[in-house]
Amino acid sequence: MKQLFAIFLLILLSCDINNTKTIEATEQDPSEIDAIKKILTSQQDCWNNGDINGFMQGYWNSEELIFTSLNHKPAYGWNNTLERYKNSYPTKSSMGEFRFEILDLKLTSKTTANLYGRWGLIRMNDHPNGLFWLDLEKFDKNWLITKDSTISFEINTPL
Repeated sequence: MKQLFAIFLLILLSCDINNTKTIEATEQDPSEIDAIKKILTSQQDCWNNGDINGFMQGYWNSEELIFTSLNHKPAYGWNNTLERYKNSYPTKSSMGEFRFEILDLKLTSKTTANLYGRWGLIRMNDHPNGLFWLDLEKFDKNWLITKDSTISFEINTPL
């Protein structure tokens, strides 16, 4: 019993109880933040040109890609997500003009990030809008969306 107590005491004393920085915060590298923003800006440009294939280049081309929304079952995989977009927006006029605002963007590691934002479409007869949450991952030198969770509803404040 004395040996167990001695081992416990040794372990306890070896711990730095004054260390308040036990989890290192991830550095928010401005160049990585800008690279992520460029992906979304490129997607916006493609969308507004009626180019869904170009828009999809911001997504991870993998069967592990996940797209969720309130109105549909989850889409798993890049091809299923592409088909969902093409079925939901068959024409340039149905796509409208896409706008977004990043509300929060955080690097969670050197190769992962979370983004929260709001989106809106300007179309002839309506202006659908909502919120989105993205998980992004850096593959080689490219940031790509690995999970997209989007909800649609009316937000009173225009983008």
